[in-house]
Amino acid sequence: MPVIKRYPNRKLYDTEAKQYITLEGIADLIRSGKEVQVIDNATGEDLTALTLTQIIFEQEKKQSGLLPRSVLAGVIRAGGDSLSAIQRSLASPRSFLQHVDEEIKRRINELVGKGELPEAEGEHLLGKLLSPAGAPKAAIQREIERALDERNLPSREDIDKLSSQLAALAEKLEELGNTEQDK
Repeated sequence: MPVIKRYPNRKLYDTEAKQYITLEGIADLIRSGKEVQVIDNATGEDLTALTLTQIIFEQEKKQSGLLPRSVLAGVIRAGGDSLSAIQRSLASPRSFLQHVDEEIKRRINELVGKGELPEAEGEHLLGKLLSPAGAPKAAIQREIERALDERNLPSREDIDKLSSQLAALAEKLEELGNTEQDK
């Protein structure tokens, strides 16, 4: 597992690669399947959850809408105690598909509203993308995956990674809460 040291000047150093690394570089490591640990060089404090949160924040700024607003709002509403509930809701296929459908509707309506997509074509796309009745399950799955990819929406793999990150964040918040109670 790569250990990243964070220095007081906020620079990040990958001790495995023996070079400085950016938040985007850490995100690339995570996307490639590596677990990382970020520690404060001066205190040894584990900053992994905080750094993962910063990465999500930066990606939201750059990609404006990587995660559905309902997921982000749920994280804020839940606070430290209920992150596992959000994690479970992300794991639920019905909830996931509902989030996907909501995001597809929002984005298509946005394109129609901006005049970048004719209304009739938007309705046609919605009809094809939103859980077509009677279509074989594999065809529905392929259509969903294609639509997600086309619209740069999070895939099942992205949601799984987010779920893992939420679990780590929930664990860290619980540790922090226990530390505060012990004082």
